[in-house]
Amino acid sequence: MTYEVKYESRPTFFCARITGANSADAVSGYLADILEECQRRDCYRVLIDEQLDGPRLEIDDVYAVASEGAMKALGVFHAIAFVDEKMGEMAYFAETVAVNRGMPVRAFPTTGHAEAWLAGLVEGPDEQNIFDSE
Repeated sequence: MTYEVKYESRPTFFCARITGANSADAVSGYLADILEECQRRDCYRVLIDEQLDGPRLEIDDVYAVASEGAMKALGVFHAIAFVDEKMGEMAYFAETVAVNRGMPVRAFPTTGHAEAWLAGLVEGPDEQNIFDSE
């Protein structure tokens, strides 16, 4: 694989920063790595900070990766905040695809916004409010 994932712990979640070359295989690979890391840490709230180099994925690749990734991790994650400042509006398309498959994910323009959202979530039944728009 042509990517690297670095993890940083936070009080109620962890951050996964991904660097390397952008490709559908790299994104699918790091998503699988993050799923394993969540299970290892017993922590199911994650901030994905994607900083991959190269051209952005085409819409059909984004759809396929988001759809497949969501189905593989269905029921595992409690909250996912996703940031890729280069991805632009395509990040919100990926969010829609994943949410439509039951993933608790939100796309954010910056890591600061994503961290604030994750830090503000409350454990318990109100956690499903992540699907509400702000």
